[in-house]
Amino acid sequence: MEKLKLLSVLIFLAICHTSLAITDGLLPNGDFEQGPKPSQLKGSVVTAPNGIPHWTTSGLVEYIKSGQKQGDMVLVVPQGSYAVRLGNEASIKQRVQLSKGMFYSITFSAARTCAQDEKLNLSVTPTNERRDWGVFPIQTMYGSNGWEALSCGFRADYPVLDIVIHNPGVEEDPACGPLIDSVALKLLTSTRTRDNLLKNGNFEVGPYMFPNTPSGVLIPPQIDDTHSPLPGWTVESLKAVKYIDSKHFTVPEGKRAIELVAGKESALTQTVVTFVGRVYDLTFAVGDANNACEGSMMVEAFAGKDTVKVPYNSKGKGGFVRGKLRFKAVTTRTTIRFLSTFYTMKNDHSGSLCGPVIDDVRLLSVRYPRRIGN
Repeated sequence: MEKLKLLSVLIFLAICHTSLAITDGLLPNGDFEQGPKPSQLKGSVVTAPNGIPHWTTSGLVEYIKSGQKQGDMVLVVPQGSYAVRLGNEASIKQRVQLSKGMFYSITFSAARTCAQDEKLNLSVTPTNERRDWGVFPIQTMYGSNGWEALSCGFRADYPVLDIVIHNPGVEEDPACGPLIDSVALKLLTSTRTRDNLLKNGNFEVGPYMFPNTPSGVLIPPQIDDTHSPLPGWTVESLKAVKYIDSKHFTVPEGKRAIELVAGKESALTQTVVTFVGRVYDLTFAVGDANNACEGSMMVEAFAGKDTVKVPYNSKGKGGFVRGKLRFKAVTTRTTIRFLSTFYTMKNDHSGSLCGPVIDDVRLLSVRYPRRIGN
């Protein structure tokens, strides 16, 4: 009987450990370091749909080793030694068990290898269904090494879902297509606090960040709050914003912040409930990420129709200033918006876009003291 109880406890702990590992870190074989058997490869092409452990492949999928050559180009893998390449209309899929009704983010690394306008579709769907959810353009250069970490968010409407990454492109060379590496999942939880009317105003809750990738995580354009990997916030622009951490960058407050990397095409918004006629203070920090992003910067902050511009002269070595916007609410819902006035590029000759950092965003109602007597 005691042995049976001990076995039950061990099984329970193993199940819990597996669940935790999936909801905050790499998916099983999410870095593709476990590869197909030699009999399941024809050159670098995967010939068996279940050849890559824990994944199901469809179409022309290649198993790429770091340093492998494509013509005159050497293919680099950001973490570990292996990645996969998705050819024309190819996809990879993994089935995951989740907590129904909870919000999650997916982070994965991607790089283009041929066309300048390569795209990826990512879907999180009920099993055995096919539905493209989000399109990720990967032609814009935000990083210096050719790889980008991308993220999206979703609500688990079912306890079992398929995560599918699909290349919708059709190239003359069917072997062309983006590289995929390091797919991770994270459970998202965030609430408003008494000292801030904004949800997740310090950006501490966001997508999973790979510990050994010093390039931050892109939150793609036109991502609404419902599907945002940054709880509370909407990317309301044509270009992405970048989620950065204090391990690899300088951030004004805490461990996370947002870098506005594409001028006025990189905007972040949140809509909050306000009382008509009441006065509010919007405060925030503006700085640089200590990532060789130099020059004159300007962050524009909006609260409904009110606005303020906060200049910041970046030396590219970290630092920040404080901004403030006092406004009177004229509607019951007010949209807070941040964008960067100028385009900025790193001074490392990579052509990589960069920009000002925003952090520690707070919205509070102004309480004026009562007058005593006349």
